[in-house]
Amino acid sequence: MKINRKYLIGLLVLIACASSLLSVSAWAPNTSNYPTTTVTIDGSNVTGQCIKVIDGDTIDVENVGRIRFVGVNTPERGEDGYKEAKDFVKSQCLNKQVTIDVDSAKNYDKYGRVLGIVYVDGKNLNQELLQKGYAEVMYIPPSEYNPNSWI
Repeated sequence: MKINRKYLIGLLVLIACASSLLSVSAWAPNTSNYPTTTVTIDGSNVTGQCIKVIDGDTIDVENVGRIRFVGVNTPERGEDGYKEAKDFVKSQCLNKQVTIDVDSAKNYDKYGRVLGIVYVDGKNLNQELLQKGYAEVMYIPPSEYNPNSWI
Protein backbone atom coordinates (compact mmCIF):
# COMPACT_ATOMS: atom_id res chain seq x y z
CA MET A 1 0.00 0.00 0.00
CA LYS A 2 1.48 3.32 -1.08
CA ILE A 3 0.79 6.39 1.13
CA ASN A 4 0.59 9.82 -0.43
CA ARG A 5 3.51 11.88 0.93
CA LYS A 6 1.48 15.12 1.20
CA TYR A 7 -1.24 13.24 3.08
CA LEU A 8 1.30 11.82 5.54
CA ILE A 9 2.95 15.21 6.20
CA GLY A 10 -0.45 16.84 6.72
CA LEU A 11 -1.47 14.11 9.13
CA LEU A 12 1.75 14.49 11.14
CA VAL A 13 1.29 18.27 11.35
CA LEU A 14 -2.30 17.79 12.52
CA ILE A 15 -1.23 15.30 15.20
CA ALA A 16 1.55 17.65 16.41
CA CYS A 17 -0.87 20.59 16.67
CA ALA A 18 -3.52 18.54 18.46
CA SER A 19 -1.04 17.16 20.98
CA SER A 20 0.28 20.63 21.83
CA LEU A 21 -3.27 21.90 22.40
CA LEU A 22 -4.09 19.00 24.66
CA SER A 23 -0.90 19.12 26.72
CA VAL A 24 -1.30 20.16 30.34
CA SER A 25 1.39 22.81 30.05
CA ALA A 26 -0.52 24.58 27.30
CA TRP A 27 -3.45 25.16 29.66
CA ALA A 28 -1.51 25.75 32.90
CA PRO A 29 -1.55 29.28 34.33
CA ASN A 30 1.55 31.35 33.65
CA THR A 31 3.07 31.93 37.08
CA SER A 32 6.56 32.79 35.83
CA ASN A 33 6.16 36.44 36.82
CA TYR A 34 5.00 35.57 40.36
CA PRO A 35 7.50 35.89 43.22
CA THR A 36 9.17 32.65 44.31
CA THR A 37 7.43 30.66 47.04
CA THR A 38 9.86 29.34 49.64
CA VAL A 39 7.32 28.36 52.30
CA THR A 40 4.88 25.47 52.38
CA ILE A 41 1.32 26.51 51.57
CA ASP A 42 -0.92 24.09 53.44
CA GLY A 43 -3.80 26.12 54.83
CA SER A 44 -1.92 27.54 57.82
CA ASN A 45 -0.73 31.10 58.36
CA VAL A 46 2.29 32.44 56.46
CA THR A 47 4.06 35.74 56.99
CA GLY A 48 6.18 37.96 54.77
CA GLN A 49 6.74 41.46 53.48
CA CYS A 50 4.36 42.85 50.87
CA ILE A 51 6.67 43.77 48.00
CA LYS A 52 4.11 44.71 45.33
CA VAL A 53 0.43 45.60 45.03
CA ILE A 54 -0.99 44.23 41.78
CA ASP A 55 -4.50 45.61 42.22
CA GLY A 56 -7.10 45.98 44.96
CA ASP A 57 -7.33 42.27 45.73
CA THR A 58 -3.93 40.86 44.74
CA ILE A 59 -0.48 41.39 46.25
CA ASP A 60 2.99 39.85 46.05
CA VAL A 61 4.54 38.73 49.32
CA GLU A 62 8.25 37.99 49.59
CA ASN A 63 8.99 34.25 49.95
CA VAL A 64 5.26 33.45 49.83
CA GLY A 65 4.16 34.37 46.29
CA ARG A 66 1.17 36.04 44.70
CA ILE A 67 -1.77 36.37 47.10
CA ARG A 68 -5.43 36.70 46.08
CA PHE A 69 -7.62 38.17 48.82
CA VAL A 70 -10.26 35.49 49.35
CA GLY A 71 -13.95 36.40 49.48
CA VAL A 72 -13.68 39.85 47.93
CA ASN A 73 -13.56 41.35 44.46
CA THR A 74 -12.35 44.85 43.61
CA PRO A 75 -12.73 46.68 40.29
CA GLU A 76 -10.42 45.67 37.44
CA ARG A 77 -8.09 48.04 35.60
CA GLY A 78 -10.17 50.53 33.58
CA GLU A 79 -13.23 50.19 35.86
CA ASP A 80 -14.48 52.84 38.28
CA GLY A 81 -12.93 52.36 41.70
CA TYR A 82 -9.83 50.47 40.50
CA LYS A 83 -7.32 53.17 41.47
CA GLU A 84 -8.97 53.86 44.81
CA ALA A 85 -8.99 50.17 45.80
CA LYS A 86 -5.38 49.66 44.71
CA ASP A 87 -4.23 52.85 46.46
CA PHE A 88 -6.00 51.77 49.68
CA VAL A 89 -4.26 48.39 49.63
CA LYS A 90 -0.91 50.11 48.93
CA SER A 91 -1.40 52.45 51.87
CA GLN A 92 -2.22 49.55 54.16
CA CYS A 93 0.36 46.91 53.29
CA LEU A 94 3.07 47.87 50.78
CA ASN A 95 6.53 47.29 52.33
CA LYS A 96 4.91 46.07 55.55
CA GLN A 97 4.88 42.69 57.24
CA VAL A 98 1.63 40.85 56.43
CA THR A 99 0.17 37.59 57.66
CA ILE A 100 -1.83 35.45 55.27
CA ASP A 101 -4.43 33.13 56.77
CA VAL A 102 -4.46 30.67 53.87
CA ASP A 103 -7.87 29.21 52.98
CA SER A 104 -7.57 25.60 54.11
CA ALA A 105 -10.52 24.53 51.93
CA LYS A 106 -8.76 25.75 48.78
CA ASN A 107 -5.15 26.99 48.98
CA TYR A 108 -4.83 28.22 45.36
CA ASP A 109 -7.07 29.70 42.68
CA LYS A 110 -7.06 28.64 39.02
CA TYR A 111 -4.27 31.15 38.29
CA GLY A 112 -1.91 29.69 40.90
CA ARG A 113 -2.38 32.51 43.42
CA VAL A 114 -2.49 31.71 47.14
CA LEU A 115 -6.00 32.34 48.51
CA GLY A 116 -6.27 33.88 51.95
CA ILE A 117 -7.17 36.64 54.34
CA VAL A 118 -4.50 39.33 54.51
CA TYR A 119 -3.80 40.69 57.99
CA VAL A 120 -1.83 43.90 58.54
CA ASP A 121 -1.20 45.17 62.05
CA GLY A 122 -3.84 42.69 63.26
CA LYS A 123 -6.55 44.02 60.89
CA ASN A 124 -8.37 41.83 58.36
CA LEU A 125 -7.69 43.76 55.14
CA ASN A 126 -10.27 41.70 53.19
CA GLN A 127 -12.92 42.88 55.67
CA GLU A 128 -11.64 46.48 55.53
CA LEU A 129 -12.01 46.50 51.73
CA LEU A 130 -15.66 45.46 52.05
CA GLN A 131 -16.53 47.80 54.91
CA LYS A 132 -14.95 50.83 53.23
CA GLY A 133 -16.75 50.10 49.94
CA TYR A 134 -13.67 49.27 47.85
CA ALA A 135 -14.79 45.67 47.24
CA GLU A 136 -17.82 43.47 46.85
CA VAL A 137 -18.36 40.01 48.32
CA MET A 138 -17.21 37.23 46.03
CA TYR A 139 -17.83 33.83 47.56
CA ILE A 140 -16.55 30.89 45.52
CA PRO A 141 -16.88 27.52 47.27
CA PRO A 142 -15.13 25.66 48.61
CA SER A 143 -13.86 28.17 51.15
CA GLU A 144 -13.51 28.06 54.90
CA TYR A 145 -14.49 31.75 55.07
CA ASN A 146 -17.88 33.42 54.81
CA PRO A 147 -17.18 36.96 53.58
CA ASN A 148 -20.83 37.95 54.19
CA SER A 149 -20.00 37.96 57.90
CA TRP A 150 -17.40 40.73 57.32
CA ILE A 151 -19.95 43.33 56.21
